[in-house]
Amino acid sequence: MIYNCANWADLPWTEVRPGVRRKAFTGEGATFAMNELQPHHEPRPHKHPYEQIAYIAAGVCDYHIEDQVFRLTPGGMLVIPPNLMHYAEVVGDEVLVNFDIFTPKREEYVK
Repeated sequence: MIYNCANWADLPWTEVRPGVRRKAFTGEGATFAMNELQPHHEPRPHKHPYEQIAYIAAGVCDYHIEDQVFRLTPGGMLVIPPNLMHYAEVVGDEVLVNFDIFTPKREEYVK
């Protein structure tokens, strides 16, 4: 068994694209990620083979999953099943901070 221990403040940011950056922490079977999305960033619809649980810590977004839209505010969360097209769109001028849990773990987040 591998045990990991970290503090978000000590983990490096990775710039995903302009206006989007992330920190990630991973275990044997899951990845926990912290994301910052700037207002007016370019949303990029995507899908992946992972189940994803998203939690909004700060800011407001419209979370698009296939043809549905969910308005999420701080404390809001949702589950995104594998292989569904989705993306988050920041609403307003506040930076969106969200946390994601992915299962199984996302190897591309591990560096």
